[in-house]
Formats: sequence, structure tokens, C-alpha cells
Amino acid sequence: MDKNKSTPFPFGQKTVWQPNPDWVEQSNLKKFMDRHNLPTYDELFKKSVAEIDWFWQAVLQDLDIQFYQPFTKMVDLKDGIQFPRWCVDGKMNIIHNCLDKWQDTQVADRIAFIWEGEEGVTRKLTYRGLYREVNRCANALRQLGLGKGDPVGLYMPMIPELLVAFLAIIKIGGIILPLFSGFGQSAIVSRLADAEAKALITADGMMRRGKTIPMKEIADSAIKEIPSLKKVIVVNRVNLPDITWTQHRDNWWHEIVDNQSDESNTEITGAEDPLMIIYTSGTTGKPKGAVHTHCGFPVKAAQDMYQSMDLKPGEVMYWMSDMGWMMGPWEVFGTLLIGATMVFYDGAPDYPRPDRLWALVESHNITHLGITPSLIRALMPKGVQLVKKHNLESLRMVGSTGSPWDPDSWRWVFEHVLDRMKPIINYSGGTEISGGILCGNFFTPLKPCAFSGPVPGMDADVVDPQGHSVRNEVGELVIRKPWIGMTRGFWKDEANKRYVNTYWRSFPNVWLHGDYAAIDEDGLWYILGRSDDTIKVAGKRLGPAEIESIVNSHPAVAESAAIGIPHKIKGEVVVVFTVLKQGVDGRNEIRQEIMSLLLNELGKPLKPKEIKFAKTLPKTRNAKVMHRVIRSTYLGLDAGDLSSLENPAAVDAIRNAV
Repeated sequence: MDKNKSTPFPFGQKTVWQPNPDWVEQSNLKKFMDRHNLPTYDELFKKSVAEIDWFWQAVLQDLDIQFYQPFTKMVDLKDGIQFPRWCVDGKMNIIHNCLDKWQDTQVADRIAFIWEGEEGVTRKLTYRGLYREVNRCANALRQLGLGKGDPVGLYMPMIPELLVAFLAIIKIGGIILPLFSGFGQSAIVSRLADAEAKALITADGMMRRGKTIPMKEIADSAIKEIPSLKKVIVVNRVNLPDITWTQHRDNWWHEIVDNQSDESNTEITGAEDPLMIIYTSGTTGKPKGAVHTHCGFPVKAAQDMYQSMDLKPGEVMYWMSDMGWMMGPWEVFGTLLIGATMVFYDGAPDYPRPDRLWALVESHNITHLGITPSLIRALMPKGVQLVKKHNLESLRMVGSTGSPWDPDSWRWVFEHVLDRMKPIINYSGGTEISGGILCGNFFTPLKPCAFSGPVPGMDADVVDPQGHSVRNEVGELVIRKPWIGMTRGFWKDEANKRYVNTYWRSFPNVWLHGDYAAIDEDGLWYILGRSDDTIKVAGKRLGPAEIESIVNSHPAVAESAAIGIPHKIKGEVVVVFTVLKQGVDGRNEIRQEIMSLLLNELGKPLKPKEIKFAKTLPKTRNAKVMHRVIRSTYLGLDAGDLSSLENPAAVDAIRNAV
């Protein structure tokens, strides 16, 4: 590329941050490199992807991951790169490594967890205190008849009981099903019914911007459609009066958990036994349940934090998240395996004052802050003075994930939050990855919006449609070697057809992630958005099929299509196109009814920007709705190749939708 020519973003950016040699020398990763006689970062990375057996065993040692029964082989690829088996024959429960092993060490008295509620209440738990709370909850779960292999849903606000329940389910050998706290009935049913959940832990309600939002009421309406679900535990979070109660099914947390013994055995599980199913939506079909194991997701999460983000024991991580988004479980596992401290905040980040986020950093001495670009775009108009009034010296970095940056927002954080001295650690991967494919680090110079490159152990590349590596141009993000955190497939995916079709269909033995990416002339990486139709609203992934199934349930609707369009704050918002049945009128009334349906079923955070009515939808010859064409037409962009379009006049129908 000719550097003298004007080039589109992200190419042609200038370096704005240089690594601090002292920070590099003191980093966790430099110590790892020294132990293995690897003098440079480049040599480490090349060895990490060339010798995956060596690298992931070295990571387990670096994190002191302990086994009840040692594994006989680090990774077995006899079933192909798509289906590796890790820590073969090993016996372990990750809770032993998160809590149990710390109890006879100095770490037991270290703060493991800091919680702050929107109303200003705070609570702290040491590693010893958290261990005891988890044991009480584990005993309560066993008293209800729950045990090894039982799926248990978590539909809760970010409160201490959520963390305790999350860990207790794993302790008894159960399987966690984390749910976004803003979900409506339909989204809850589709996930818990698919997993055949045995129990649900929820709260009476939650607080947002000073208002009380019911949760058990929504949970009750969903449970009616989940025949496998027999037990419910309810936390009294907001003292809602007159909540409905089902005898022999519903149990108050304070009545069944608080009086239990604080001693409980940890179930011995296989290293590859499932510990969590996180549902993630694709462009078609029902939500996909990504399956994660004891030796998979937690290890990958901790490795990313420890090596790339340089989180040290005793430091404080706050990654803004809901437990239904993978960054919630990621924060829990990573901090506890390292011996660090996590922060939960239950509330809006700009309430009751717009400086609430920066006050949290100052109050809790947060060293590692994780945000989304959409949040920063919302906070920027409120002014720099809200940042400057707080002492943010504790921060060592700001992490970012959820959606791509724009240069102005990136520079705002770099200049006003980090004083141009500390790095923005960009982070991108996914639920099925267990963390990051790409990440920043303390070793590599940075440009606005850039990633340093792949996380060690992630053999990533950017390729053209033929699968050839490309540089200085946009291509598809792919991964060429397996890694320990990769999903073990999708729950109830017979013969793994959907899993293989989702990630392995395009290039032989290469994982296609579905992101557009680029690598510039200096080797820095950029994520430029999804290459499929998945919609991301403020970091929350939502499949068009989920929205469309709700819209299509309205008796006046013949069919519909949902798209995501750019939004300066949320990254994307939803727009719905609807085709009404013949002879139906009263569009404004129907529009309001459809909007109410969507709000009730998906929750207010995923509210569509607008609902439009079209005469028809563009489809392929095999009747697949072409979301790409709808989106491009709505935005006034070139719709691209229309050769597979069965009804070209449908483009005008979208353009003329009302």
C-alpha cells in the first residue's frame, strides 16, 4: 500500500502508544517467557501455535490448575481438528481451583469479590467468606435433589447471590445456564426448555435507574412452558409485595440457603464434563447452546487475563457485563483462578449521576476496567469534567469488547481516562471461543482502535473468499488450530451438524468466525463488524429468527425480517420489516401491538428502533429471506449481488416500506 495516498480507516493510522519497558519486564507474560527461554514475544507466539500440546500444558502450569487425577494426554485430535479432546482422562472440578485450593493459603483472607448496588450499598467477600457462602448454597441445592449433570438456570441481577449460585452449581457437578437479566418470557423459554433445566434461581426483581423491575413474574410465565423445571430459588432483592408463589416449587434463598452448613464437598468431575451452556443466537434457527467444560472456558478466560491483560494476584477487575453475556462468567473464572478481585455493579453506569462509572473505579481501586465502545459514546456528551473529578490512578488499562471502536471514542478514552500513558486493551472473540481471538497487550505499540494481534495460542488469520491470507485489506477472520477454550459443540446438536455448518463449512479444517477483520502494514489488527446477519445491540447478540418468530405470532402478520442497523451509542439497533396478511388494515394499531409483543418477550433493552410494513420481502430461490439486501436497501447502500434474488421487485418494496 502506498502510504502517501489517502486510505480508508483503519489503514494509515499513526502509532499513539508505546510500551513501557518496566511494565513489560514486570509482566506475567515476560516471566512466562523467561521460564521457557523465549527471548521475544514473536518467538513465544510462534511456539504457542506451532506446539499446542506444549503451550496449553504450560498454561495449566502457569495458572497452577490442579487435578484430582492427572490427564494422560494434553490434547487428542483423533476425531479431527473440529473435535479435540483436552486433558484426556483427567479428573478435576474447576471450583477446587477457584476456591478450595486457596483456603490454606494467605489468599484466603484476600478480597475476592466487591459488590455495589445502584442504591449505594456495598458488600465484600474474602476468598474464605466466598468459599463458605458457596458451600451453603451447594448444600441447599443438594437438599432440593440437584446434583451432577443437572442444568440450572440463572436469571438474576448482578448481585452477590448470583456469584454464589453460579459457583455452587458447578461445585455440585451441575451445569450453569446463565440468562441475560433483561430477557422476556420467550427468550427464557427457548433456552431453558432446550437445555431441559431442572431448576431456576432468580430474584423477586431488580433495580434500574431507581425503578423496580419484576423478575419472578416474568420467570413464572416462562416456567409454565418448561416441564422439566421443578424447583425455583428466589432472592429477595427489592422486597416486591404480593409476588406469586407456588408451593413445593418455590423457595426463598434466605430460608433454604442461609441456615446451611458452611462445609460441603466438591463433586469430582471429568475435565471434559460440561459445566456451562451459554446460548448465543445465529442468523437462522433457534439459539445455539455453546457447551463448555471444566478444563476449557475457565482456563482460556484466566489465560487471557493473566498473559495478555497482565492481571496480577490481588489486582481488581471490573468488566461491565451481565451474567448472560459471556464476559460475566469470564470475569468470575478468570479472577478467581488468578487470585485477583472481581467487582460486580448492579445498576446503570450513569445513575444517579453521570459519573457513576468513574466513581466506581476510584472507590474500589479498580486496576482493569472493561467497557464497551457504545457506553463511551453515551458518556462522551456528558463532558470530560466528570472523568477529571475522580482519581483514576489505580487503572493500569481499559479493556474493550462488544462492538468495534470509532477513532473519536477511542481517543477520548485514551486521552481523558488513561492520560495517553496506559493502553486500551482491545479484546474480541466470542461465546464459542471462551474469550479472545484478538487482544491488546503490554508489549506492542498501539494505534487507535487496533488490537496488538492474536492472543498467544490462537492461530488466527485474515483471508479472502478463497481462503488465502490477506494484508492491508478487509477479509474474514479465521482460526487454523484448535485451542483449549473452543466450544465442545452445541447442546442437542445431533451429529454436530449445526456446529460444523456454523464454523467449519467454508474452508477445510479452518474455523470461520464470522467477523470482518484487517491487518495493517505494521501488523496491527482490526475488527470491522460481523460478516453474517447476527445483530449486536450494545454488545448483546440477537438472532433475527428470535425476533421474527415473535412478530410472526401476531395474527395479522404473514412474515417478517429483522435487521441490525448502525447506532452511534448502542453499536446496532433493530429494525423490523413486516408483511401483513391480505385484507388486513389498521397498521398503526398493529404496529403498537407488535412492539408490545417484542417488549414483553425480549425485554426493553432490545426494543426495536422501528417497525415498517412492506408488500413483500426479498428472498432467494429456496425461500431464504435476504437480510443483507434488506439492510443495504434500508441504509441506502449498494445491495451487491442480487443474482440469487427470486423477486427483484422486493428491493423496491423495502425501499417503499412505511
